[in-house]
Formats: sequence, C-alpha cells, structure tokens
Amino acid sequence: MSEVYAVRRGLLRDRCAAVGSAAALVSRPANVRYLAGGAPPGAVLLLGPDQDVLLCPRTPTGDPADGRTDERLRVDLLPVAGGDPVVAAADLATSQGAESLAVEEHDLTVARHRAMGSVAPRLRLADLGATVEQLRIVKDEEEIGCLRIAAEITDQALGELLESILVGRTERHLALELERRLVDHGADGPAFATSVATGPHSGRGRHRPSDRRVEEGDFLSVCLGANYRGYRCEIGRTFVIGTAPADWQIELYDLVFAAQRAGREALVPGAAYRDVDRAARHLLDSAGYGEGLAPSTGHGVGLEIDEDPQLAPAAMGKLDACVPVTVEPGVHLPGRGGVRIDDTLVVRPEADGGPELLTITTKELLAL
Repeated sequence: MSEVYAVRRGLLRDRCAAVGSAAALVSRPANVRYLAGGAPPGAVLLLGPDQDVLLCPRTPTGDPADGRTDERLRVDLLPVAGGDPVVAAADLATSQGAESLAVEEHDLTVARHRAMGSVAPRLRLADLGATVEQLRIVKDEEEIGCLRIAAEITDQALGELLESILVGRTERHLALELERRLVDHGADGPAFATSVATGPHSGRGRHRPSDRRVEEGDFLSVCLGANYRGYRCEIGRTFVIGTAPADWQIELYDLVFAAQRAGREALVPGAAYRDVDRAARHLLDSAGYGEGLAPSTGHGVGLEIDEDPQLAPAAMGKLDACVPVTVEPGVHLPGRGGVRIDDTLVVRPEADGGPELLTITTKELLAL
C-alpha cells in the first residue's frame, strides 16, 4: 500500500505545481488519511519541496503512529504539548525554501490561518480547494474491498435485529443494539449515528432515535452503516411491525421502491449526477410528494459518509466507473410516517455487470 499512497501524493503534487505552488498542507482528517495511510487525531500532512512530512501533535503516550501510516513518510512529533501542527508545518515549509503553500481553506479556522502568517510572514498562502476530495471520488479496488466488507458487516447486524422481538422496544434501544452488533461483527464502529424511526417518525432522513416504543402496525425505518478501516457504507430499510401492512403502506412502499430502483438503474459511467437524481425524484414528484423530498437522492461514500459526488437536481458532473454512491429516496408523511430505502452501490460499466450492489438485505416489505 505504500506505493499507492506515494502515487496519490504525487498526483496532488502535480496539481499543485500546475497552479504554481511547490508545497501543500493537507489538514482535513479524511484527506490526511487518504494520502498518508493513517494518522493520529490532529495530524497534518506537508507535501514539501524536499520531503513529505506527517506532523503530529504530542499525545500523552508520545506515540504518533496508528499502525497504518505509510512507512515512507517522515513523521515528526511536535516538541511541545498543545502545539499546533498547522503552524509547525508553515514554519517547516519556509525552512525547506517554499515561497508559497497551498492550504485547505475550507478546513482551516481564521485563527489558524493567521497563526501561520505570524510564523511565516513571507510564505504566500493559496487555496488548495477541494483538490484532494476530487482525487478521492474514484476508488481503487482495495478501497472498494473495504467498503464491501463494511456492507457485509452492516447486512449481518441488520439481519440479526430482524430476527428478534421488536414490539415494545424503544428507538434508542434498537439503535444502540445495532451499533453494538456492528462492532461485534468486526466494524471499527458505526459509520454515522444509527437512525431508528418508528410510527410517525418513520421515513425521516437521519432521524435521531427517541424513547418512543415500537407498536404493532408501525412502519419501522432503519438507517445504519459500518466503519471498516476508515471506509463507511450506508443501508436503509423500512418494515412493518407485527401485522400485515395496510393498503396505504403498501402503496407508499411500492412507490419509493420503484423510485429507488430507477435511481439504481441510472448508475452508469457517464451519467450526469443530476440525471440519476431525476430518475428517482421524478416518480415521487409525479405522485405528488415532490415538495417534501430531500435535497439529494444520494451521495458518494468512502472515508467520509457523505462525500462527492452529490446526486442532486443542480449537481454538475458525470459519474465515473468505480465510484461508490448511495441511492436513498424517501417519503415522510407528517403524523403518519413513511418509507426510506437506501443502498450503497459501486458504479460499474455494463460490460462488468452494471452497478455493483454492496448492501444486499432484502428490500421486500416484510412484516416483522
């Protein structure tokens, strides 16, 4: 893997050189991990004119390694507890002879930006923008392999929950149990805060679990995902509790299922982001639910649970192969509840079988 990280840093260095910057400072944690392989909290990566350096804050243990850091990198532990690696990086870049430094302005606070200027007043700071985030969009097969394992863990955790008795248990209890099961099956932790929504709460995006108890006849919508070696997936399913679904529940479920299937089928290399969104959104809009829909019907996943690309009406750009995304339309009816169906897939060309579905828990409307 060391070669992979070196290649990634080389691509970033080439892009910086193209805009006249010989050095770059990467501070956003997911971007640092992408380029360095691993890093302790608070670490930053300096791509310097002479050498790439991972600068780490001093911890109580004094050990900057996390077990996956690229061994080709020089790792510097700050000499003083409480020191800021961003400021140390600006000073180091100056000592290496850099005249300009590209920084992630969207990640830096104003105070840190000013502190860099105070220690390196002659260093010209430029905006690196979302360059690293753009490099992260297309995943290599090892990254996809981590996502695949994360999805397998998530499917296992959800499948076990569906085999247990749910009536009378609270949303909060069920969410905590799902997160425990994720870890039991090998996850580093949940990819995001697990959402369990029952009855009138169901169908809401990222509902925060409450003390409401599951009742017979409820819609139950669940959204969860595992974090495996830093890579995060997402699955969302909706079920009916304890009895055969009512006619309105079947009708609403079938509509959201059709919208989700249309979005999945639109995932082909070269498809515009907005066209994938439109494929799913159009069915729900035509049925009269357009006003309450989420701003997007999907997004990229990887080292963060919500990455580029965004599958939204105004999104610009087209899909490439090997881009993992979610497709997650939903409808929530105030006071009644609703349906969300969410999968993680990888864009693949038709010659390779089309979109690869990573989350495989059934999408049949089950009565649990």
